[in-house]
Amino acid sequence: MVTAVVFDVGETLLDDSREWGAWADWIGVPRHTFSTVLGAVTAAGRDNAETFQYFRPGFDMARERRLREEAGLGERIEDGDLYPDVRTGLARLRELGLWVGIAGNQTSRAAELLRGLELPVDGVVTSGEWGVAKPAPEFFERVVKMTPATVAGDVLYVGDHRDNDVVAAKAFGLRTALIRRGPWGYLWADDPLVRRDADWVIDSLHDLPELLTTR
Repeated sequence: MVTAVVFDVGETLLDDSREWGAWADWIGVPRHTFSTVLGAVTAAGRDNAETFQYFRPGFDMARERRLREEAGLGERIEDGDLYPDVRTGLARLRELGLWVGIAGNQTSRAAELLRGLELPVDGVVTSGEWGVAKPAPEFFERVVKMTPATVAGDVLYVGDHRDNDVVAAKAFGLRTALIRRGPWGYLWADDPLVRRDADWVIDSLHDLPELLTTR
């Protein structure tokens, strides 16, 4: 029985379009060119950070993040970056008595920004704060521990990425849902591994209450 639902961040709760555009501007690449290469990297099943290597071999993400911050062009997460169903979808799950959390591969700064949005959730944490990232099993061990669930199978992890979210969470024993939005969600919605490991494929957070009350 699912007692806790934990969400990925990028392209699950947040539309990443503005942030990817900001990175394209930062490295001086047309946004369409950057997004096309990002799509090719994604389709190949590689880490999206590899996109930068095509334009700047040896690109140091951590260093460039610091430089962006120093230039006043650092990370921003605002209400307008949320998908339209996020606040109402999260609130509805809490109304059902479920523990609701957010845990994704994001920086410590992103965690601060997410908390500043005061979303209707019980906890927010990122890989930058934990020092461990998806798809490592240790990440999902921490996901389970952040909830009141006594076993991994009582936790549903919702994300858009086949390998980092669905396959990795299922391997640790969580229930899983892939949300069909963003490039990864659409690319992998019908993938054989997703069909094997996802308990559900959804189009909106609003799909979850009915699924979880009729399970």
